[in-house]
Amino acid sequence: MDSVVSDAAAFGVPPLVDTDGPVQPWQTDPTRAPVATKIVVAGGFGVGKTTLVTAVSEITPLQTEALMTEASEETDDLTATPGKLTTTVAMDFGRLTLDDDLVLYLFGTPGQQRFWFMWDDLVRGAIGAVVLADTRRLKDCWPALDYFESCGLPYVVAVNHFDGSEVFEAEDVREALTIPAHIPVMIMDARRRISAIETLLSLVGHALDETPE
Repeated sequence: MDSVVSDAAAFGVPPLVDTDGPVQPWQTDPTRAPVATKIVVAGGFGVGKTTLVTAVSEITPLQTEALMTEASEETDDLTATPGKLTTTVAMDFGRLTLDDDLVLYLFGTPGQQRFWFMWDDLVRGAIGAVVLADTRRLKDCWPALDYFESCGLPYVVAVNHFDGSEVFEAEDVREALTIPAHIPVMIMDARRRISAIETLLSLVGHALDETPE
């Protein structure tokens, strides 16, 4: 991404300016190439990945939501999310600019097992991942934890607190999921922009600690 912006500037071509979001300094000044980072938002079905990306994105997020039908009744467990009518079938995409020149590109993964084949492509080039968890069904985030552990990608665990669910301390969740001590675990609300941004900042800091180069 950096090279593309720099090449465009060299030829006097200004970066594209989004028409559906705020104009950032790096979009209008071809000499200011932003530091672009890719972040993956993963977790189980209906845990709040689309909600998080939507809450923080400064542009209209790209969503691949499809209506759920009777064909998925035996596959998707709606016990904990009875009001859920749609599901992500490819990915969510959003953008967040921090500190003027640091740009986060967010990619939300689909949660159902039948879409896991896309994860390798979505994760390629990412600096890290946010694994969302729901305390009512912690086992749903195990596949994501196993995946990022196996590929060595830095990650943090964010417990998305749902209305009416029991509140647990972060250390209780760490113990339940056997998360190593050096990996951040936090309680957050994917609907609240500031809460979601704090989670993303935690991941960026953790990724820098893990891979400082």
